[in-house]
Amino acid sequence: MLEFMTSNGGILFALLGAVLAAGLAGMGSAKAVGSVGEAAAGVVTEDPNKFGQALLLQVLPGTQGLYGLLIAFLVLVKIGLLGDPVTVTLGNGFNIFLACLPIAVVGYFSAIAQGRAAAAGVSIIAKRPEELSKGMIFAAMVETYAVLALLISFLMLNGITLA
Repeated sequence: MLEFMTSNGGILFALLGAVLAAGLAGMGSAKAVGSVGEAAAGVVTEDPNKFGQALLLQVLPGTQGLYGLLIAFLVLVKIGLLGDPVTVTLGNGFNIFLACLPIAVVGYFSAIAQGRAAAAGVSIIAKRPEELSKGMIFAAMVETYAVLALLISFLMLNGITLA
């Protein structure tokens, strides 16, 4: 087991980080987009002309999943699974794993929070469709923290040098 971890542990930790980045951020986005869709369906049932406005709000919490996917893709490139193979030591793999955690964790929770804000925005357009921009701003404010998590994961990942 020790020999296995010594020779493969770096790749395993790096892949676990990539899985968490894409998986958690994606799950948060899927949950959030679904909940906004539920709210939007009720509004669109009453007034089909509000479909476009509701769709704009539903798309917003999907970005965290894209951010997680981006970091996962960068990990796969860095460790050579999508290009030239490189040696990933156990320490480097663990560092890559840690670099993926900000977008994995913050992406998950911020997507869900953004979904709640966007669903509330759907409630705004139900009664006052001219106020769509206010609903979008409420939801977009949550995006700030997902972008910060993406940035820190990106910077941490780029700071890791592999042989």
